[in-house]
Amino acid sequence: MFGGNPLPIPIPLPPSTGGLPLQTVGLDSRTFTLFLVGLSILLFLWGFERYRTSFSKREFYVAIALSLGVFLAGTFPVVYGSLGAILRIERRSLVVSVLANTALVALVLYLFAQVRNNQLSIAGLTRSLTVEQATDIADADGPTAFVVIPAYNEAGSIRDVVRSVPESVHGYDVRTLVVSDGSTDETARVVEGTAASIVEHPRNQGQGGALKTGFEIARQHGADAVVTMDADGQHPADQLDRLLAPIHADEADYVVGSRYTGVDNSGNGLTRQSGIRAFTKIINVMTKADITDCTNGFRAIRGSKLDELTLTEERFSAPELIIEARKNGLRIREIPVSIAERETGTTKKPKLGYAFGLFRTILMTWAR
Repeated sequence: MFGGNPLPIPIPLPPSTGGLPLQTVGLDSRTFTLFLVGLSILLFLWGFERYRTSFSKREFYVAIALSLGVFLAGTFPVVYGSLGAILRIERRSLVVSVLANTALVALVLYLFAQVRNNQLSIAGLTRSLTVEQATDIADADGPTAFVVIPAYNEAGSIRDVVRSVPESVHGYDVRTLVVSDGSTDETARVVEGTAASIVEHPRNQGQGGALKTGFEIARQHGADAVVTMDADGQHPADQLDRLLAPIHADEADYVVGSRYTGVDNSGNGLTRQSGIRAFTKIINVMTKADITDCTNGFRAIRGSKLDELTLTEERFSAPELIIEARKNGLRIREIPVSIAERETGTTKKPKLGYAFGLFRTILMTWAR
């Protein structure tokens, strides 16, 4: 009737299930539960097989943890409900998703760490094999200074560089050592025609890796001082006496050249110069150092101090060396030097990520 109460609308009932209770969709689904239990068993069996094959406890523990997490999700979903209450998440499936993604991120980071450890192991083995190549270096009767020159495809300039190195400076018998860092040109062949010694990395490891090889060879031969200089002709060898003078006079343990208190003809643009000054300022603030040129590779180090430096950086070695020297109490002296323009070829410094690499090296070296 008009004006009366509306007639009730009938609501359809779900079809009969034969007296069996309805199962909710999601984690409480019987089919999904069986799937998760099966997956957890497969994960455990995979870890067990890996352990039988390689006896890697880390992989076995990771497999057990994943298997247990998947098993709990299938058989005891109430556990995730309790976690959801703590995290103020109502849906259990969302809790499982959050935990699964967290586990995935942890696994990815773990894999990155494993890859990095493998890379370091391979690099260490490569350096050890390369060090064994230095069989033509005779031990000197008096004090020696090793000039370590990392070189990567520098056949056009390396001959003039090694020939410019003097035979003696401040009473040091100078030994020139070129570390060809996986060069694919004629760098090694060119050096073989000079008085310098040459060792070769079978693959490129970066300037830091080449320096570590040179440092180890110098250490094994009892070097009293070690000088590093570039293979592109930017570091004039006639300034070696200025680098070695403070070490010879026992006034410093680590001497680094500065283009900004000396002469800079490197041709660096404004952006790169501004970046070098900015990173130098960061190092000075973080370590109380007093330098003006943190990326200069023209340096001299007292040989007995090499073992005190923890060097892990393969490419961005300059800031690592300065920070390590500062952290280990080495007496640091900066002197003005001249930096010339590259003689031939192009720079090997990466254009992309260079600033990030420097900042990462500074932060990691300072924090470890």
